[in-house]
Amino acid sequence: MLALSTPISEPFMSHDHDDVPEHPAILTRRSALLRLGGAGLGAASLGGLGGLALGGADSASDEAYAASCVLTPELTEGPYYLDLRRIRSNITEGRPGLRLDLRIRVVNASTCKPIEDVAVDIWHCDALGKYSGISSEGTTGKTYLRGIQVTDAKGLAKIRTIYPGWYQGRATHIHVMAYGGGKVGSTYSGGTEAHTGQLFFKDATTDKVAKLSPYSSRAIARVRNSADDIYRQGGSGQVVSLKLRGSSLRSGFTATITMGIDVS
Repeated sequence: MLALSTPISEPFMSHDHDDVPEHPAILTRRSALLRLGGAGLGAASLGGLGGLALGGADSASDEAYAASCVLTPELTEGPYYLDLRRIRSNITEGRPGLRLDLRIRVVNASTCKPIEDVAVDIWHCDALGKYSGISSEGTTGKTYLRGIQVTDAKGLAKIRTIYPGWYQGRATHIHVMAYGGGKVGSTYSGGTEAHTGQLFFKDATTDKVAKLSPYSSRAIARVRNSADDIYRQGGSGQVVSLKLRGSSLRSGFTATITMGIDVS
């Protein structure tokens, strides 16, 4: 079971969709992102877990994560969190967009060892910038692009989704929350919130994705990572590593990142 650490003094508040109130949850955990280090890791060693060159070899294999942990502040969960706790490995519900196989590894921030049975909850907007289940978005009752997977013995949670779109005032991102100590059924019950954060993508990759349908029909200008307040709060360590699933962008991506959390 994960134990609570010293609370952070002040959560960073989002500017996501100013017309929607923030969820009242209090961020009560310190967190870390594991950065790759050492020789022999190629492009992945430049900038932590930042994106690998598209089409190149994924040198960040399951066995190649180096033991170098760097603490970073937690980030706001944003205004569009819904406490559905649905456990499912495919959260697309038929939404159009490039396939994204998300692989999140959860480790102990002090020892860098993987943590089993952590519930990893993700949610994000669709290719046209809409979140499910939100009345102001016209999506009441829908649950697409929301779901939980529980980490295995290697600390790995695998979720199939799509490459997110974007909306006014924010860079392209995925929200993530982690829980420990709960019960697993068709939903996840109980447990302690261990981490709240957001994952980002390299701007150069999103530039390419934005030229493809259905993303190309989105008229709202995209915000670059460097201009996003929340990205600046968390830093480049929260940029996922991307690998093409096939020979072209249309084949989609595998996205990998490692998230370290404080345990005691």
